[in-house]
Amino acid sequence: MAARKQPKYYLVEADVLPEIFAKVMEAKELLETGEVQTVGQAVARVDISRSAFYKYKDSVRAFHDMRQSALVTFSMELKDKPGVLSEVLAIFAGNGANILTINQSIPSSGVAPVAITAATEHMSVTMDAFLMALRATRGVVKVHVMAG
Repeated sequence: MAARKQPKYYLVEADVLPEIFAKVMEAKELLETGEVQTVGQAVARVDISRSAFYKYKDSVRAFHDMRQSALVTFSMELKDKPGVLSEVLAIFAGNGANILTINQSIPSSGVAPVAITAATEHMSVTMDAFLMALRATRGVVKVHVMAG
């Protein structure tokens, strides 16, 4: 029995690859996010053939450089009032922080402990400015960076 050949991998900037690879990735993303339900819908949307999709789908993958990623966990105390958490989340969204998890405990003495972990590599402001915006938000009692 012949030994199975190990695949080789190359890290290549997407701009230098043939367009078909980017379109296959687009189709895969449409399927993964549920934006389309079938391969037929995905390939029609990105304008490639089903055979091209099936030929490359298992060989083309997105690369996420973890060295560029910044996951930060924020520990907060928020007043137990309607809209406070919503305003905090709007600050995350408005500054380009991608929320990954939110953990909120039951309020005690009118204050709810909340932990939010977010990817911050695409934020449009500095961390200091971001923390200042959070602390200035109505109903935010305390903000600490726990990890990141």
